[in-house]
Amino acid sequence: MIYNNLIYLLVVILVFATSSIPDSPQFSASISFFLFIGKLFLYFLFIRSVFSLRRIRSAQQYFSAERKSSILAIALIGVDVYFLDFKYYIAKLPFTSQFPSLVDFSGIALFFLYLAIIWFESTRCYRAIFLKEYTRRSFLTHNIKLNLPIILPWLLLSFCADLLQMQTSIPMLKDFLSSTWGQPTVLLTFFLLLAIGFPAIITRLWNCVPLPPGETRKEIEDFCEKQNLRYNDIMLWPLFEGQVLTAGVMGLVKRFRYLLVTPALLATMTPVEVEAVIAHEIGHVKRYHLPLYLLLFLGFGMLAQFSAYPFLYLLLNSDMFYEAARLAGKEPGEVLSFASTVPMILLMVLYFRYIFGFYMRNFERQADIHALTVMKTAAPLVRVLEKIAMLSGNIRDLPSWHHFGIGQRVDYLKKCEQDPVWIKRHNRKVNLSLLFYAGVLSCAIILLLQIPDDLLDGAPRDKFAEAVITQKIDQEPGNSIWYQLLGDLQHGRKHYKEAIWAYEKSLELTPYHPDILNNFAWLLLSAEDPQYRDPDRALVLARDAAKIKKHGYILDTLATAYWQNGFVELARLTEEKAIAIDPENKKYYMDKLEKFESSPGEE
Repeated sequence: MIYNNLIYLLVVILVFATSSIPDSPQFSASISFFLFIGKLFLYFLFIRSVFSLRRIRSAQQYFSAERKSSILAIALIGVDVYFLDFKYYIAKLPFTSQFPSLVDFSGIALFFLYLAIIWFESTRCYRAIFLKEYTRRSFLTHNIKLNLPIILPWLLLSFCADLLQMQTSIPMLKDFLSSTWGQPTVLLTFFLLLAIGFPAIITRLWNCVPLPPGETRKEIEDFCEKQNLRYNDIMLWPLFEGQVLTAGVMGLVKRFRYLLVTPALLATMTPVEVEAVIAHEIGHVKRYHLPLYLLLFLGFGMLAQFSAYPFLYLLLNSDMFYEAARLAGKEPGEVLSFASTVPMILLMVLYFRYIFGFYMRNFERQADIHALTVMKTAAPLVRVLEKIAMLSGNIRDLPSWHHFGIGQRVDYLKKCEQDPVWIKRHNRKVNLSLLFYAGVLSCAIILLLQIPDDLLDGAPRDKFAEAVITQKIDQEPGNSIWYQLLGDLQHGRKHYKEAIWAYEKSLELTPYHPDILNNFAWLLLSAEDPQYRDPDRALVLARDAAKIKKHGYILDTLATAYWQNGFVELARLTEEKAIAIDPENKKYYMDKLEKFESSPGEE
């Protein structure tokens, strides 16, 4: 269950991290609130129906219902974000401007609300199928505690990123953080430190306590000593009130490494079976599975980064994308957010379900093989697995994308015991697959370094800006500022015909706007294509602008217009006035005065 929730929570994090906050909501706050409450109530009724004791009669049916309900919750999160403008209203709360990650934290809390409904209503089915005694409150509480560590690293990293975005009084640090690799380097360092110390946080969050002194602890300690395993402590793991049959190991280094065992496991298994379980967990340490999992997580980050830039480049250059935004009646930014999120979600699901899942299954099999090798026989671990299958709702033949099914694990252990060549084959398979992954990851890093930082600048950025401004013109056809911005954009792109049309439309709406007059005049003076130059009209426009607003850059345009029309003395006098008004840009104006010494035809 927790492994599926890992993927679900990662998808939700991605939805919130990549979606934009709209400029204005589609519905008023009251309408959005009532639609949300109505949707939440319908979801509650659906979950109550799905987890009816008449429908759920086996572990497989239970897990299937849980999976479908969680996927529906993700779909509802999409409704909340893209249609009910959840982020818009949350962004109005205090402190969200200083700490933008609070908006995303609220989104995770919302998803936990949907999950809480699932956990609350599924308690009866869980009790009946798995023969565990839980109250609804305890089942809900334990599920929250179990799943919270999945998102806690992301929460801490996001908070760290917010702190980095805040102003710092140390110039050297500010320069480093503003560099291309500055902030990623700091976040990666923090991530590694967090990965090392995180087990200490989790054990406290899960209310783990040291296994009391006694015969059981002494046997485990002696076994670990024989296997040369170094650890901080052996902890009792009260997972779901200690009723779950499982164990685990956490920690990259000895100081923060913990062996976890549940009370139910110790009560159910014989001493030799407990040793087999511990041998399995030691196998994870000996085979370096924990740092390899960390590498696989970082690998997804590299893959996502590598695929994002080319995808956005293609999207922003696609006419189909802008046509879709127009037909949907949405701003290009909102459509871009949605269109870029969907492929990333698919990439994430495919990566963790198939690539990450492939390594998880095979790492577990390696740990099983290690236990077989240490114990000299597969029998103790086989008995453990069969007991877990029986006491967990007869799940022996239930498939698992992250651990292999219990039946599959038992069969493979027996095969390895009969013919040790299967052990070598599996270890070789894992080693070759890791080499292949490292090669792909190295190539991805090299290619990522080749992508220019300004890939999305230039044509893609301008095309996107044009679509945004054009939509604003459609929404507010009487607002001259949008035509002015479109004219400025097209002027910068050297699309002079389109820029002139935009300036003309802007002047029709606001005939005496000094900046529109000035910018239009500058185009007519500076266009690289001679057919669009018109010094005579530029002089008229520049004079009108200077009458309304006497500013350095406007007087500079007027001086240039005088010069191009042959009024050299007036050009010098006007440029000197610009210097007097705007002394900060004196060097630029002095260069223009030198330029006025030549004739306009020599420029």
